[in-house]
Amino acid sequence: MIYFMIKTFLTVALIIAISEIAKRSSFMAGLLASIPLTSLLALMWFQIEGGDVERTAALSTSIFWLIPPSLIFLGVLPVLLRANVTPAIAFIAAIALTGAGYWIYLQALGVLGIRL
Repeated sequence: MIYFMIKTFLTVALIIAISEIAKRSSFMAGLLASIPLTSLLALMWFQIEGGDVERTAALSTSIFWLIPPSLIFLGVLPVLLRANVTPAIAFIAAIALTGAGYWIYLQALGVLGIRL
């Protein structure tokens, strides 16, 4: 239970730190957020919890292949916000388009014989 609390605290602290830094510098917050911290934490927690090397490598490979469609969200959201779309609608639309992008991307990977 203590380990779970430590893991949760560190993960949440990182997210809060990025949002607080964003109040002062969008560049610095963007830099921190763009580093694959979420992936690093997930891989680290998985390995610490007894994940074997092969499964950790498979998780890392899946993360690698799934980065491109995630960029849809980061491209669409600022366009919608700058077009004066309300933030709630902009987030929902960006999430929906990202979901569609993932589906199309996974279909394309399947055609290329890449299975995750």
